[in-house]
Amino acid sequence: MSDWNNNLPEAAKRYLEGRRLDEVECIVSDLPGIARGKAVPASKFARQDYFHLPDSVFYQTITGDWGEAAGDDGFIEKDMVLRPDMSTATAAPWTGDWTLQVIHDAFDSAGEPIPFSPRNVLKRVVDLYTAKGWKPIVAPEMEFFLVARNTDPLQEIKPMMGRSGRPAAARQAYSMTAVDEFGPVIDDIYDFAEAQGFEIDGITQEGGAGQLEINLVHGDPIKLADEVFYFKRLIREAALRHDCYATFMAKPIANEPGSAMHIHHSILDIETGENIFSGPQGGETDAFYHFIGGLQTHLPSAIAVLAPYVNSYRRYVKDHAAPINLSWARDNRTTGIRVPLSGANARRVENRIAGMDCNPYLGIAASLACGYLGLVDEIRPSKQFKGDAYAADEDIPRVMGDALDLFDGSKALHRILGEDFARVYSIVKRAEYDEFLQVISPWEREHLLLNV
Repeated sequence: MSDWNNNLPEAAKRYLEGRRLDEVECIVSDLPGIARGKAVPASKFARQDYFHLPDSVFYQTITGDWGEAAGDDGFIEKDMVLRPDMSTATAAPWTGDWTLQVIHDAFDSAGEPIPFSPRNVLKRVVDLYTAKGWKPIVAPEMEFFLVARNTDPLQEIKPMMGRSGRPAAARQAYSMTAVDEFGPVIDDIYDFAEAQGFEIDGITQEGGAGQLEINLVHGDPIKLADEVFYFKRLIREAALRHDCYATFMAKPIANEPGSAMHIHHSILDIETGENIFSGPQGGETDAFYHFIGGLQTHLPSAIAVLAPYVNSYRRYVKDHAAPINLSWARDNRTTGIRVPLSGANARRVENRIAGMDCNPYLGIAASLACGYLGLVDEIRPSKQFKGDAYAADEDIPRVMGDALDLFDGSKALHRILGEDFARVYSIVKRAEYDEFLQVISPWEREHLLLNV
């Protein structure tokens, strides 16, 4: 890798211009989306083509425990080969020295992609589209809360203190004054994003107290998933500089809206570059309807991936800005599947089900997988919903166990995401769910201790 310095993205080159690189963080996303890896001196990184991590990083639960997912060989923690994707090299501008981060891809000793590495799962789905002559385009929206420091898990999460000296207020969606309350944090988010070469399409105040949304410019699914992966760390670091936390929990504060990662999709014909959702005269095509049909049919089985924790299901509350069913409609934010206003070239389908707590690689992969099945199986959607979809029946699982049962039963989804991924994911998530069920909550102590 002697010439690796010459192959850096332009933003990384600008960041290092006139400076000496000290360290490189070699990272990979685990199932929850936590960056795992090693930090190495720049001189060592220049000499290495790969490094090793045990495959057990993909069997770890969010609590640090382990799912028994190692397979026939047993839990022997085999080494994986992690190879850098230098197109992902980007600054870590919050560090005390000059540091780059580089996302790596995971392979086994025979050179085959590790099937339960989240980035590899997304690559697998994109390759299926490519084989059909299609190029998927996505645009994720990232919602998150800025909250006061919370060092005691027994204490409720509270909104952060704004610039005015007052706690962040709720019910101020799209207020520029509310955005100004977080000005210093947002300034650092912009500065970090610029140093890392990321383009922000906009920042808005959402409906919750201290809740913000960042929109990213549409593009390649793998590149956008990389950016969301990086952005989560970037935003957390910016918040810590100002004595607050950034949280991507789906539902951090009771009686406030939850945080979603809405995913906009369109599909281009690789040969022509045209959007297959629009016909020659600009009308909606069969492919457009089939994609929606695939989402409606298969999203119930994918929700365990899009809503990966017990907390995720607290977000699906009627009249709290999150969907409660898989109805679809044009320009209607109460439905789980929305078709935004756009011209024919930009016609797209928005999946509003995914929570911001999902792994971005897996969330985008699962959503695209559902749409892909709709396209290849030519699934027709229900009729467009008219009116307020909160008045309709709920058809989204309300607890993690039910969602995992649906995921385990979906052979079609396993075929697209990969059988081995589906096996490992289910085992790890069931281990997490079992851990949760061992915890006795304050609600149980308050209402059951002396009353039952």
